[in-house]
Amino acid sequence: MKIVHTDCLVLGAGLAGSAYALHAARAGLTVELLSLGEPLQANSDWAQGGIIYDTDPDPEKLTRDIIDASDGMANPAAVEQLVREGPAAVKELLLEELDVEFDRAPAGQLDLTREGGHSERRIIHVKDATGHAIMASIVQRVDATKNITRRTGFAAIDLLTLSHNSSDVRERYEPLTCFGCYALDTATGEVVAFVAKKTILATGGLGGIFLHTTNQPGSVGHGVAMAFRVGARLIDLEYVQFHPTIFSQAGAQPFLITEALRGEGAVLVDAKGQRFVDAVHPLGSLAPRDVVSRAIKQHLATTGDACVFLDLSALKADFIRERFPAIYERCLVGGVDITKEPIPVVPAAHFSCGGVHSDLRGRTNVRHLNAIGETACTGLHGANRLASTSLLECLVAAKATARADVAELKAEASQAAFHLPTPREWTSPQKNADPMLVRQDLQQVRTTMWNYAGIIRSPQRLARARRILLELREDIQAFYRDCRPTRELIELRNAVQTALLVVHAAALNPVSKGSHYVASDGQA
Repeated sequence: MKIVHTDCLVLGAGLAGSAYALHAARAGLTVELLSLGEPLQANSDWAQGGIIYDTDPDPEKLTRDIIDASDGMANPAAVEQLVREGPAAVKELLLEELDVEFDRAPAGQLDLTREGGHSERRIIHVKDATGHAIMASIVQRVDATKNITRRTGFAAIDLLTLSHNSSDVRERYEPLTCFGCYALDTATGEVVAFVAKKTILATGGLGGIFLHTTNQPGSVGHGVAMAFRVGARLIDLEYVQFHPTIFSQAGAQPFLITEALRGEGAVLVDAKGQRFVDAVHPLGSLAPRDVVSRAIKQHLATTGDACVFLDLSALKADFIRERFPAIYERCLVGGVDITKEPIPVVPAAHFSCGGVHSDLRGRTNVRHLNAIGETACTGLHGANRLASTSLLECLVAAKATARADVAELKAEASQAAFHLPTPREWTSPQKNADPMLVRQDLQQVRTTMWNYAGIIRSPQRLARARRILLELREDIQAFYRDCRPTRELIELRNAVQTALLVVHAAALNPVSKGSHYVASDGQA
């Protein structure tokens, strides 16, 4: 078995993982940066709306918006860190160093837009492809930075801990400690042990456990499942945010329709042209995402319609094509000219507000295991995420976590704490998993979650989901033990585990808050 040693092992190369890698490498640490796919195959790349750049002298405005959107559940300390450190994180990395070409007003100042839940225009953007512009810039910088080794096509299998994977069995008596991971090189089928002083979970979200999602393929909560298996604390997993506006046209590929369209004046209407969300919330179409998604779901259930519509009639055709070129083109391919007709939309699973519990420096309850980005949960989002906070959270968390790791790794007195044993040899079974069974089981996980643990839940639905998933997990574990690992099998194993964790968290919480809405049995 091949063993690779490094200071920092980063699992996931989205914005959080990439930014962490930059900060750590520049401080002289060696970094292994692993990702399932190519550098731009991350949820960060698909972020359309923008990133908060709030330079308002009254930071309390943004604080209030985050807490209001969270349904009063956000962690005040996490909110304070984001509001305080966010502007510098954006300015230093994105504006000054990477020189991301954010849209500008005619006079040259940054063009600010507004999204749902925001009381002010404070979001900077690159047309409707902000995430791609940021990721394209940071990928280039990462690849030009010494001390970073990028490895694409690597699927993390399990975290290494002293309790489970040391070749010295006596080390199971040590405190719970991570020292890397086993990962599958999908190009060769070889399992490699990465041994690291610090392991950083930045594997993204879990929207892929639902039938309909805005997430990149493979986003099934890999970090959550791996962390759970080694005893890491998880929190707030019931709070899964559903984005209210996903393109929905028969025969066309669904995709996210940015909330910035509503920020610029588009409104949600039903098949009769009625603005039905206005009766639900004073902000109408710009209400927080949980409110709007639930309003759409309930309206569709009442009317029997297949979708609702985003009415852009208040926007000029030239403005639409200039400000939202990617959405205009994709809708056109799907048979809808958004300069002349409304966009058919439905909700889909979007963002996990919960995850692996971490403090404001990325620390988990497992020594030397950090979590950042959507994989982590500091409590910033509470029960529902405010639009355009996710990319900002990635930057702030990456910088704070790397800063803490650098200080710890460079302190001579702490070196004794980084005991890196030889991991136990990995042995793979020779049997191949039936790809048909793997695909069918993953489809069953997604269908179960969508039908019984989606936008509107009930005790009866969650109980049924748990029964289905428990039986499915037993079947999956049985053939996982007997088959050599593949990316698809690893994804299925983590998907069913993450799904069970979400259902368990939802069933334990009878209180409807934000994105977790529990109806009475018979009323859902």
